[in-house]
Amino acid sequence: QVQLVESGGGLVQPGGSLRLSCAASGSIFSIYVMAWYRQAPGKQRNLVASITSGGSTNYANSVKGRFTISRDNAKNTVDLQMSSLKPEDTAVYYCNFRGPANYWGQGTQVTVSS
Repeated sequence: QVQLVESGGGLVQPGGSLRLSCAASGSIFSIYVMAWYRQAPGKQRNLVASITSGGSTNYANSVKGRFTISRDNAKNTVDLQMSSLKPEDTAVYYCNFRGPANYWGQGTQVTVSS
């Protein structure tokens, strides 16, 4: 059974940086899109960034220029480098792999606060 495991969340001050990582355990193939979503309390889950197997990226307007998504196709991992963090970036961050099936991680909390 495939599981996605996120790591790297935590508490950071405004202006700080965090790096999130997501790795798949179990056999997983033909993942076309890897993505990060986030969900703040009382709000819907929204796309933060995505990257295709060919390396094409897409970012939410609110994070452009501050976040960078990257992936390792051989290892089936995806990272999200977050810089210049703002309090409004506070949310639970979920990784998502899309291919023949759709996989979700359990989420990792990111809190931006002084």
